[in-house]
Amino acid sequence: MPSIFSAFPPRMNTKPQLTLILRPLILTVSIATGTLTAAEEEPQKPSVEKLDGNLCRVGQVTFDTKTREIRFPAKVNMIEGLLEYLVVTEAGKVHESLLSSTITPTDLNLAFTLLRYPPSKELTPLPNDTGGASNNYPDVPADIKAAARVNIEVEWQEAGKIRRLSVNDMIRHNDKNTAMPAGTWIYGGSEVFEGKFVADSTGDLIAIFVNSAAILNAFTVDNRDDKVWTPYPKRVPALATSVTVIITPHQNPAKP
Repeated sequence: MPSIFSAFPPRMNTKPQLTLILRPLILTVSIATGTLTAAEEEPQKPSVEKLDGNLCRVGQVTFDTKTREIRFPAKVNMIEGLLEYLVVTEAGKVHESLLSSTITPTDLNLAFTLLRYPPSKELTPLPNDTGGASNNYPDVPADIKAAARVNIEVEWQEAGKIRRLSVNDMIRHNDKNTAMPAGTWIYGGSEVFEGKFVADSTGDLIAIFVNSAAILNAFTVDNRDDKVWTPYPKRVPALATSVTVIITPHQNPAKP
């Protein structure tokens, strides 16, 4: 009987690597030190459930093994004020995030890993001689950069109709009084520190102001300025509106 992973995109020659424990309709996958390891090494194991067709689910995160689309629930958390994040968990920095979500960061990162999105660390500075951040950045191959880029949209119901909008259009550059330029977001995969997945501790899911702890970061002008981004008036749904965050690949990797 074919594995549900027969529909997954071909693996790129990047880390992290996967070790999968297969069971009928359920896959148990353990996460340890930045890579996915055998189930028995991690006591709390996220489980990937096979749904209809190409759909799978881990926690509250659903993903399509063919289109590589990822979806998860969130709600509107801010309609005014300075933004540093697009999405955080409800235990994260909700005072500066457009949206909040109850998902587990590990589950979101697992979906990216299973769909063969390679993390690009191009926005994370290399350490200097004293252990701080330098002005130098990793030399990431062009194909990894391209494969790590995604588009993000938000979908919600309003007046009985389904609305869908790019998140870039929902974020305003205050100095220019324009929406965030159309463009991509970068999957970086957060970090592992002392054996713990940092995003689980911080609640950082998707950052506008670059943060290596976040799973994704904005690839846009002024993504290192924490005083220019705000919700775009009349484009953001009402406070506490339930929404679905939709992540799609900017491009799919070429088949070998």
